[in-house]
Amino acid sequence: MSEPATGAVQNTAENVVENQAACDELLRIDDLYVSFFTPAGEVRAVDGISYTLRRGEVLGIVGESGSGKSVSVNALMRMVEHPGRVKGGSITFDGKDIFSLTKQQMLGLRGKEMGMIFQDPMTSLNPVYTIGNQLMEPLRRHMGMARDQAYARAVEMLTLVGVNNPEQRMKQYPHEFSGGMRQRAMIAMTLSCQPKLLIADEPTTALDVTIQAQILGLMKELRAKINSAIILITHDLGIVSDLCDKVVVMYGGRIVERADIRTIFYRSAHPYTQGLLRCLPRLDSGDKEPLVPIEGTPVDQLALPKGCAFAPRCEHCMKVCLSQQPPIFDFGEGHASACWLHWKDRGEDA
Repeated sequence: MSEPATGAVQNTAENVVENQAACDELLRIDDLYVSFFTPAGEVRAVDGISYTLRRGEVLGIVGESGSGKSVSVNALMRMVEHPGRVKGGSITFDGKDIFSLTKQQMLGLRGKEMGMIFQDPMTSLNPVYTIGNQLMEPLRRHMGMARDQAYARAVEMLTLVGVNNPEQRMKQYPHEFSGGMRQRAMIAMTLSCQPKLLIADEPTTALDVTIQAQILGLMKELRAKINSAIILITHDLGIVSDLCDKVVVMYGGRIVERADIRTIFYRSAHPYTQGLLRCLPRLDSGDKEPLVPIEGTPVDQLALPKGCAFAPRCEHCMKVCLSQQPPIFDFGEGHASACWLHWKDRGEDA
Protein backbone atom coordinates (compact mmCIF):
# COMPACT_ATOMS: atom_id res chain seq x y z
CA MET A 1 0.00 0.00 0.00
CA SER A 2 1.51 3.32 -1.07
CA GLU A 3 2.01 6.13 1.43
CA PRO A 4 -0.01 9.33 1.01
CA ALA A 5 1.71 12.28 -0.60
CA THR A 6 3.24 14.89 1.71
CA GLY A 7 0.82 17.52 0.42
CA ALA A 8 -2.17 15.31 1.19
CA VAL A 9 -0.94 14.76 4.76
CA GLN A 10 -0.45 18.52 5.19
CA ASN A 11 -3.94 19.27 3.84
CA THR A 12 -5.46 16.68 6.17
CA ALA A 13 -3.68 18.22 9.17
CA GLU A 14 -4.90 21.69 8.20
CA ASN A 15 -8.46 20.41 7.88
CA VAL A 16 -8.26 18.85 11.35
CA VAL A 17 -7.07 22.16 12.82
CA GLU A 18 -9.86 24.07 11.04
CA ASN A 19 -12.51 21.59 12.20
CA GLN A 20 -11.22 21.75 15.77
CA ALA A 21 -11.37 25.57 15.71
CA ALA A 22 -14.92 25.42 14.36
CA CYS A 23 -15.95 23.04 17.18
CA ASP A 24 -14.36 25.33 19.80
CA GLU A 25 -16.13 28.40 18.44
CA LEU A 26 -19.05 29.37 20.68
CA LEU A 27 -20.02 32.77 19.31
CA ARG A 28 -19.63 34.51 15.97
CA ILE A 29 -20.84 38.04 15.24
CA ASP A 30 -20.61 39.13 11.59
CA ASP A 31 -21.13 42.69 10.35
CA LEU A 32 -23.66 43.67 13.02
CA TYR A 33 -25.58 46.95 12.65
CA VAL A 34 -27.93 48.32 15.31
CA SER A 35 -29.66 51.72 15.10
CA PHE A 36 -32.14 53.68 17.20
CA PHE A 37 -34.69 55.63 15.21
CA THR A 38 -35.54 58.79 17.16
CA PRO A 39 -37.41 62.01 16.25
CA ALA A 40 -34.00 63.67 15.94
CA GLY A 41 -32.75 61.06 13.47
CA GLU A 42 -31.02 57.69 13.28
CA VAL A 43 -28.53 56.90 16.02
CA ARG A 44 -26.06 54.36 14.62
CA ALA A 45 -25.18 52.71 17.91
CA VAL A 46 -23.40 49.67 16.42
CA ASP A 47 -21.93 50.25 12.99
CA GLY A 48 -20.72 46.98 11.46
CA ILE A 49 -18.80 45.02 14.09
CA SER A 50 -17.47 41.45 13.81
CA TYR A 51 -15.70 39.14 16.26
CA THR A 52 -15.58 35.52 17.42
CA LEU A 53 -15.38 33.90 20.84
CA ARG A 54 -14.23 30.38 21.62
CA ARG A 55 -15.37 28.18 24.49
CA GLY A 56 -13.60 29.06 27.72
CA GLU A 57 -12.27 32.33 26.29
CA VAL A 58 -12.64 35.72 28.00
CA LEU A 59 -13.19 38.76 25.78
CA GLY A 60 -12.96 42.30 27.11
CA ILE A 61 -14.90 45.05 25.34
CA VAL A 62 -13.62 48.49 26.30
CA GLY A 63 -14.36 52.04 25.27
CA GLU A 64 -15.96 55.23 26.51
CA SER A 65 -19.67 55.52 27.30
CA GLY A 66 -21.72 55.63 24.12
CA SER A 67 -19.30 53.56 22.05
CA GLY A 68 -21.83 50.76 21.49
CA LYS A 69 -20.53 48.15 23.95
CA SER A 70 -23.77 47.41 25.80
CA VAL A 71 -25.98 47.72 22.71
CA SER A 72 -23.91 45.06 20.91
CA VAL A 73 -24.46 42.48 23.67
CA ASN A 74 -28.13 43.45 24.01
CA ALA A 75 -28.45 42.53 20.33
CA LEU A 76 -26.81 39.18 21.12
CA MET A 77 -29.42 38.57 23.83
CA ARG A 78 -32.15 39.92 21.50
CA MET A 79 -33.03 42.59 24.02
CA VAL A 80 -32.68 45.75 21.92
CA GLU A 81 -35.60 47.90 23.01
CA HIS A 82 -37.80 50.20 20.91
CA PRO A 83 -36.95 52.43 19.05
CA GLY A 84 -33.85 50.31 18.45
CA ARG A 85 -33.60 47.78 15.64
CA VAL A 86 -31.00 45.36 14.30
CA LYS A 87 -30.44 46.60 10.74
CA GLY A 88 -28.11 43.89 9.51
CA GLY A 89 -25.57 41.21 10.26
CA SER A 90 -25.72 37.78 11.84
CA ILE A 91 -25.07 36.23 15.25
CA THR A 92 -24.37 32.52 15.68
CA PHE A 93 -24.30 31.08 19.21
CA ASP A 94 -23.32 27.44 19.73
CA GLY A 95 -24.36 26.65 16.16
CA LYS A 96 -27.71 28.45 16.45
CA ASP A 97 -28.69 31.48 14.36
CA ILE A 98 -29.89 33.86 17.07
CA PHE A 99 -32.12 35.91 14.75
CA SER A 100 -33.96 32.84 13.44
CA LEU A 101 -34.97 31.53 16.89
CA THR A 102 -38.52 31.93 18.16
CA LYS A 103 -39.30 33.99 21.25
CA GLN A 104 -39.82 30.78 23.26
CA GLN A 105 -36.48 29.36 22.11
CA MET A 106 -34.73 32.58 23.16
CA LEU A 107 -36.35 32.37 26.59
CA GLY A 108 -34.83 28.90 26.89
CA LEU A 109 -31.37 30.22 26.00
CA ARG A 110 -31.39 33.25 28.28
CA GLY A 111 -30.48 32.31 31.82
CA LYS A 112 -29.53 28.73 31.03
CA GLU A 113 -27.00 28.89 28.17
CA MET A 114 -26.24 32.59 28.22
CA GLY A 115 -26.48 34.81 31.28
CA MET A 116 -26.05 38.54 31.70
CA ILE A 117 -25.00 40.63 34.69
CA PHE A 118 -26.63 44.00 34.05
CA GLN A 119 -24.98 47.30 34.81
CA ASP A 120 -27.90 48.65 36.87
CA PRO A 121 -29.29 45.95 39.20
CA MET A 122 -32.01 48.23 40.59
CA THR A 123 -33.83 48.28 37.24
CA SER A 124 -33.07 44.59 36.57
CA LEU A 125 -34.53 43.14 39.78
CA ASN A 126 -38.31 43.00 40.21
CA PRO A 127 -39.28 45.26 43.14
CA VAL A 128 -42.41 43.23 44.09
CA TYR A 129 -40.67 39.85 44.53
CA THR A 130 -38.22 38.84 47.25
CA ILE A 131 -34.58 38.28 46.42
CA GLY A 132 -35.01 34.59 47.23
CA ASN A 133 -37.94 34.24 44.85
CA GLN A 134 -35.95 35.80 42.02
CA LEU A 135 -32.86 33.68 42.72
CA MET A 136 -34.88 30.47 42.81
CA GLU A 137 -36.92 31.10 39.66
CA PRO A 138 -34.18 30.40 37.06
CA LEU A 139 -32.99 27.36 39.01
CA ARG A 140 -36.47 25.84 38.97
CA ARG A 141 -37.20 26.88 35.38
CA HIS A 142 -33.90 26.00 33.69
CA MET A 143 -32.32 23.40 36.01
CA GLY A 144 -35.52 21.58 36.99
CA MET A 145 -34.76 21.82 40.72
CA ALA A 146 -37.33 21.20 43.42
CA ARG A 147 -38.13 24.13 45.68
CA ASP A 148 -35.90 22.98 48.56
CA GLN A 149 -32.98 22.29 46.16
CA ALA A 150 -33.37 25.71 44.55
CA TYR A 151 -33.50 27.36 47.99
CA ALA A 152 -30.28 25.64 49.11
CA ARG A 153 -28.51 26.58 45.85
CA ALA A 154 -29.67 30.22 46.11
CA VAL A 155 -28.38 30.48 49.69
CA GLU A 156 -25.06 28.95 48.57
CA MET A 157 -24.71 31.49 45.73
CA LEU A 158 -25.46 34.46 48.00
CA THR A 159 -22.76 33.21 50.37
CA LEU A 160 -20.28 32.84 47.50
CA VAL A 161 -20.75 36.47 46.39
CA GLY A 162 -20.19 37.79 49.92
CA VAL A 163 -23.74 38.39 51.20
CA ASN A 164 -23.96 38.04 55.00
CA ASN A 165 -26.92 36.26 56.65
CA PRO A 166 -28.10 34.81 53.32
CA GLU A 167 -31.17 33.03 54.81
CA GLN A 168 -32.46 36.35 56.13
CA ARG A 169 -31.58 38.18 52.89
CA MET A 170 -33.59 35.66 50.87
CA LYS A 171 -36.76 37.08 52.49
CA GLN A 172 -35.96 40.71 51.71
CA TYR A 173 -36.91 42.87 48.71
CA PRO A 174 -34.52 44.72 46.35
CA HIS A 175 -35.24 48.11 47.98
CA GLU A 176 -33.91 46.70 51.28
CA PHE A 177 -30.52 46.02 49.68
CA SER A 178 -27.78 48.59 49.09
CA GLY A 179 -26.54 49.17 45.54
CA GLY A 180 -23.58 46.87 46.07
CA MET A 181 -25.76 44.17 47.63
CA ARG A 182 -28.17 44.29 44.68
CA GLN A 183 -25.23 43.89 42.32
CA ARG A 184 -24.08 40.81 44.24
CA ALA A 185 -27.59 39.33 44.13
CA MET A 186 -27.71 39.88 40.36
CA ILE A 187 -24.32 38.19 39.96
CA ALA A 188 -25.45 35.24 42.11
CA MET A 189 -28.58 34.85 39.97
CA THR A 190 -26.60 34.90 36.71
CA LEU A 191 -23.92 32.44 37.84
CA SER A 192 -26.32 29.97 39.48
CA CYS A 193 -27.25 28.11 36.23
CA GLN A 194 -23.62 27.94 35.07
CA PRO A 195 -24.18 29.34 31.56
CA LYS A 196 -21.99 28.56 28.54
CA LEU A 197 -21.63 32.30 27.94
CA LEU A 198 -21.53 34.89 30.72
CA ILE A 199 -21.98 38.52 29.69
CA ALA A 200 -20.85 40.92 32.42
CA ASP A 201 -21.73 44.58 31.83
CA GLU A 202 -19.66 46.55 34.36
CA PRO A 203 -20.09 43.72 36.93
CA THR A 204 -18.05 45.34 39.70
CA THR A 205 -19.67 48.79 39.61
CA ALA A 206 -20.41 50.07 43.18
CA LEU A 207 -18.44 47.21 44.77
CA ASP A 208 -15.41 47.68 47.01
CA VAL A 209 -12.11 46.13 45.94
CA THR A 210 -12.46 43.12 48.26
CA ILE A 211 -15.81 42.11 46.76
CA GLN A 212 -14.48 42.89 43.27
CA ALA A 213 -11.74 40.32 43.83
CA GLN A 214 -14.33 37.75 45.00
CA ILE A 215 -16.51 38.33 41.94
CA LEU A 216 -13.58 38.03 39.53
CA GLY A 217 -12.56 34.87 41.34
CA LEU A 218 -16.06 33.44 40.84
CA MET A 219 -15.88 34.17 37.12
CA LYS A 220 -12.51 32.45 36.85
CA GLU A 221 -13.88 29.46 38.77
CA LEU A 222 -16.89 29.21 36.44
CA ARG A 223 -14.58 29.35 33.44
CA ALA A 224 -12.32 26.61 34.83
CA LYS A 225 -15.18 24.38 36.01
CA ILE A 226 -17.43 24.27 32.93
CA ASN A 227 -15.29 25.99 30.27
CA SER A 228 -17.67 28.94 30.24
CA ALA A 229 -16.85 31.83 27.90
CA ILE A 230 -17.10 35.40 29.22
CA ILE A 231 -17.70 38.78 27.61
CA LEU A 232 -16.60 41.51 30.00
CA ILE A 233 -17.71 45.08 29.33
CA THR A 234 -15.80 47.53 31.48
CA HIS A 235 -13.99 50.86 31.71
CA ASP A 236 -11.47 49.33 34.14
CA LEU A 237 -8.42 48.21 32.17
CA GLY A 238 -6.99 46.75 35.38
CA ILE A 239 -9.82 44.18 35.45
CA VAL A 240 -9.28 43.53 31.74
CA SER A 241 -5.60 42.75 32.31
CA ASP A 242 -6.44 40.35 35.15
CA LEU A 243 -9.25 38.37 33.51
CA CYS A 244 -9.29 38.67 29.71
CA ASP A 245 -7.56 36.69 26.97
CA LYS A 246 -8.28 39.18 24.20
CA VAL A 247 -9.69 42.68 23.88
CA VAL A 248 -11.97 44.56 21.49
CA VAL A 249 -11.71 48.36 21.61
CA MET A 250 -14.82 50.22 20.42
CA TYR A 251 -15.33 53.86 19.47
CA GLY A 252 -18.32 55.44 17.74
CA GLY A 253 -20.07 52.08 17.33
CA ARG A 254 -17.11 50.54 15.51
CA ILE A 255 -14.22 48.28 16.47
CA VAL A 256 -11.02 50.31 16.15
CA GLU A 257 -8.63 47.65 17.46
CA ARG A 258 -8.65 44.01 18.52
CA ALA A 259 -5.81 41.88 19.85
CA ASP A 260 -4.75 39.52 22.61
CA ILE A 261 -4.32 41.06 26.05
CA ARG A 262 -0.52 41.33 25.95
CA THR A 263 -0.51 43.02 22.55
CA ILE A 264 -3.10 45.60 23.65
CA PHE A 265 -1.03 46.63 26.66
CA TYR A 266 2.45 46.48 25.13
CA ARG A 267 2.02 46.93 21.36
CA SER A 268 -1.28 48.79 20.87
CA ALA A 269 -1.54 50.33 17.41
CA HIS A 270 -4.59 52.62 17.37
CA PRO A 271 -4.27 56.18 18.77
CA TYR A 272 -7.51 55.75 20.74
CA THR A 273 -6.25 52.59 22.50
CA GLN A 274 -2.98 54.36 23.24
CA GLY A 275 -4.94 57.30 24.64
CA LEU A 276 -6.92 55.05 26.97
CA LEU A 277 -3.70 53.52 28.27
CA ARG A 278 -2.15 56.96 28.87
CA CYS A 279 -5.09 57.79 31.13
CA LEU A 280 -4.02 55.04 33.54
CA PRO A 281 -1.64 55.68 36.47
CA ARG A 282 1.55 53.61 36.25
CA LEU A 283 3.54 52.09 39.09
CA ASP A 284 6.82 52.73 37.26
CA SER A 285 6.13 56.44 36.62
CA GLY A 286 7.44 59.36 38.64
CA ASP A 287 5.49 60.72 41.60
CA LYS A 288 4.62 63.94 39.79
CA GLU A 289 4.03 62.56 36.31
CA PRO A 290 0.55 63.73 35.23
CA LEU A 291 -2.07 61.57 33.55
CA VAL A 292 -2.74 62.48 29.93
CA PRO A 293 -6.48 62.74 29.17
CA ILE A 294 -8.02 62.28 25.72
CA GLU A 295 -9.04 65.79 24.70
CA GLY A 296 -12.50 66.53 23.31
CA THR A 297 -15.83 64.69 23.63
CA PRO A 298 -17.12 61.40 22.17
CA VAL A 299 -18.50 61.49 18.64
CA ASP A 300 -22.18 62.33 18.03
CA GLN A 301 -23.68 59.10 16.71
CA LEU A 302 -26.63 60.98 15.24
CA ALA A 303 -24.18 62.39 12.73
CA LEU A 304 -21.21 60.07 12.32
CA PRO A 305 -18.55 61.66 10.07
CA LYS A 306 -17.58 60.32 6.64
CA GLY A 307 -14.09 59.57 7.84
CA CYS A 308 -12.66 58.25 11.08
CA ALA A 309 -14.93 58.96 14.06
CA PHE A 310 -11.89 59.58 16.29
CA ALA A 311 -10.26 62.07 13.90
CA PRO A 312 -11.41 65.30 15.69
CA ARG A 313 -9.72 64.12 18.91
CA CYS A 314 -6.65 62.50 17.38
CA GLU A 315 -3.26 64.18 17.58
CA HIS A 316 -2.18 62.32 14.42
CA CYS A 317 -5.17 63.38 12.29
CA MET A 318 -4.48 63.65 8.53
CA LYS A 319 -6.62 64.89 5.64
CA VAL A 320 -7.66 61.39 4.64
CA CYS A 321 -8.92 60.75 8.18
CA LEU A 322 -11.60 63.43 7.74
CA SER A 323 -12.91 62.19 4.41
CA GLN A 324 -12.57 58.39 4.36
CA GLN A 325 -13.26 55.70 6.92
CA PRO A 326 -10.06 53.69 7.52
CA PRO A 327 -10.00 50.00 6.58
CA ILE A 328 -9.00 47.27 9.03
CA PHE A 329 -5.26 46.63 8.86
CA ASP A 330 -4.40 43.06 9.87
CA PHE A 331 -1.03 42.60 11.60
CA GLY A 332 -1.43 38.85 12.04
CA GLU A 333 -1.92 36.67 15.12
CA GLY A 334 -5.36 38.19 15.75
CA HIS A 335 -4.13 41.78 15.93
CA ALA A 336 -5.95 44.32 13.74
CA SER A 337 -6.46 48.08 13.84
CA ALA A 338 -8.47 50.62 11.83
CA CYS A 339 -6.25 53.67 11.36
CA TRP A 340 -4.81 55.46 8.33
CA LEU A 341 -1.47 55.75 10.17
CA HIS A 342 -0.83 52.10 9.34
CA TRP A 343 -1.21 52.92 5.63
CA LYS A 344 1.33 55.72 6.05
CA ASP A 345 3.68 53.43 7.97
CA ARG A 346 3.71 51.11 4.95
CA GLY A 347 5.16 53.90 2.86
CA GLU A 348 1.95 55.08 1.19
CA ASP A 349 0.97 58.74 0.92
CA ALA A 350 -1.95 59.54 3.24
